[in-house]
Formats: sequence, structure tokens, C-alpha cells
Amino acid sequence: MRILLIEDDQELCHVLKISLEKAGYQTDICLTGTDALYYALQPVYNLIILDRMLPGMDGLSLLKLIRSNEITTPVILATAIDAVPERIAGLDCGADDYIVKPYDIEELMARIRALIRRPQPIEDHQNMEYGDLVYNTTTLKLTCGPNTQQLSRRESMLMEYFIQNPDQTISRQMLYSRVWGPDGEVEDGNLDTYIYYLRKILKKLKSRVRVSTAHGIGYRLECPPC
Repeated sequence: MRILLIEDDQELCHVLKISLEKAGYQTDICLTGTDALYYALQPVYNLIILDRMLPGMDGLSLLKLIRSNEITTPVILATAIDAVPERIAGLDCGADDYIVKPYDIEELMARIRALIRRPQPIEDHQNMEYGDLVYNTTTLKLTCGPNTQQLSRRESMLMEYFIQNPDQTISRQMLYSRVWGPDGEVEDGNLDTYIYYLRKILKKLKSRVRVSTAHGIGYRLECPPC
């Protein structure tokens, strides 16, 4: 089960991410509406928690764009405005549920459980492809031809982010934020360790895809021509 948390309060993000992941929900974080649009349009999430007030793009505008792109992922809209017209506006824009800040974590968990119990349309969007690789977002398995490797949670988060942004140099800071969260406690060498693991996996799979280093900047997923 994977959740996208769109919230500009970093302290709240940190608390929610810990609680959600403790409950078994893999959680990705976005802090601005403009950044969140890209991730919300990826068909890999089971649920989205969306703050009403965001920098860059407000929550209702973002929600309209999500629905206009035929993304049917359930959305819980969170807002500090406890007024009937505000609730109606959120529901009319495509929210599946509505929660007023400040809220109790247990109430949020109950709403999440209620939404994920609803039957969802079956969509075949489990596989992501790049070069000679196929990555399954449900099983967290990476395949190259006849060879398959099971990824760990952090390995899968890194690989998925690389595949979503192929042939682009991604900064170390962005990778830290993606995998460990904006306020995650992580030692500097941890990222290098997981990059090392991914490189070993790619070599084991006999893939042409590689993770290259942009010295002083970050890393890049690329696939040299045959």
C-alpha cells in the first residue's frame, strides 16, 4: 500500500510519515503543489492525502488537474477551514473524503482504512520500463530478460525515482528527500551504500542500464546504446 502525502508543513510531514509507515503504508512526500502534480499523475499510489493550502499551486487546483487527467486514486483533502461551502468545494473538485486540521492521527488512519476498503478500478499500471529493465511497483521486483531481482524498500524507492526521471542528473539532496523524507535522519554515506547495492543488482541482472555519478552533484540513470 503506497500513499502520496502532499503537505507543506515539514514537521507535520515528518510525524505523519512515521505514523503511516509504522502502520504499513509506504509514504512519499511532496511539499509544494507544483512538485506534487508530477507525482500525483503517476499511477502508482493507492491513496493521496492532499493539503488544501499549498505553495505553488493550491490543493483544489491540483485536485482538479489530477481528476482531469483521469487519475482515480482516492484523495483525502485536509484543511484548516471548517465550513460547509469549503467542504462542498473540495468534494465537487473530486475529493473522496475531507478532514479538518488539526486532526487526530487515529481519525486519519480510520479514514484511510475506509477508503482503501472501497473497490477500486483494476488498472494495469504496475510495470515501469527503462532500457532493458522492467520494474514492478507492486511486487518491487526488477527484471531484465530472464533475470529477476527482489528489491528492498529503499532500493525500490530509489530505482522507481530514477526510472521516473531517466537520463537526468538527480541531486543528492533530492534523493535524500525522496527516500528518507525532508526531515529524515540519515547519515551521508547511506545514500552511497544504496547506490552501490543498485549497481550490484544491475550487474547481477546483466542489464545495460547503469547508475552513473555526477561528481559533487548526484547520480544519473542511463542506458548506453547497444
